[in-house]
Amino acid sequence: MHGRLDLPGLPDLVRLFGAAPFVSISDNQRLALGEAKWLGTVYHGLPTDLFQPSYERGHYLAFPGRLTPDKGPEASIRIARAAGMPLRIAAKLPRSERQYFKQRLEPQIDGKQIQLVGEVNDQAKQRFLADAAALLFPINWPEPFGLVMIEAMACGTPVIAFRYGSVSEVIDEGITGFIADSEAGAVEAIHHIEKLSRRGVRAQFDRRFTAKRMAQDYVDHYGTLIDVRPRGHAMARRPRHSQAADLRGVALSALDRECTAVVIPPRVQTPTPVTPTAPSGKPTIKTLPPLHE
Repeated sequence: MHGRLDLPGLPDLVRLFGAAPFVSISDNQRLALGEAKWLGTVYHGLPTDLFQPSYERGHYLAFPGRLTPDKGPEASIRIARAAGMPLRIAAKLPRSERQYFKQRLEPQIDGKQIQLVGEVNDQAKQRFLADAAALLFPINWPEPFGLVMIEAMACGTPVIAFRYGSVSEVIDEGITGFIADSEAGAVEAIHHIEKLSRRGVRAQFDRRFTAKRMAQDYVDHYGTLIDVRPRGHAMARRPRHSQAADLRGVALSALDRECTAVVIPPRVQTPTPVTPTAPSGKPTIKTLPPLHE
């Protein structure tokens, strides 16, 4: 399950499929949907070579993300000013928030201490995060995961975040960053950034948040579903190591194709193949075959 779960209709859906197991992206995410049958939690992961770490001390604070009140851009500006550090904002401005930007943010962006660099692509994001002294993440909503936190960690950049949502699960206090309960606490944390090892931040990312670890976690969870199948089921008759090998092969194959999530169907079915054909005679849709014994 991805995204926030406190949305209308989701409880009804879960009740309709009461036996269906779900995987969360953080333990905190489950709180809004406690009646679901939670199989486990799998934290997001990234390819190890997607971001290159920098072990040099950064010289500004970074705020990437949408310019909406729940993401904390105003708090980031106040924190940076109080800490006496430059703040660079790399963010997308949703059309629905233009009035908020004009009234609350634009008057505070002076182009010197507080700079708006606009939305960045993946290549620019690498440098933006790697050159920062710390990532500011002063959210005020129950963030289900917060992918930008592990993107910063992959660059060796520590994270300073408010204690909301998944933050306490993603940040290892005193290793990959600091968790604050107020703006004053965030300012105090900035003064201790130099105590953190940027190599240590990256090493913790490699231990906890790689795409390979994420895929293996999904494989393990699907393995538990295979173990509890009825004896007559096709895959239930196979040796456990053989089933795991099939699942692992699918997961690693997906990673080779630069997928960021792997979904393996719990049942093996052979649907009637449908391959629409373009006017040129070439197939327009490629359907991968299901797993077989």
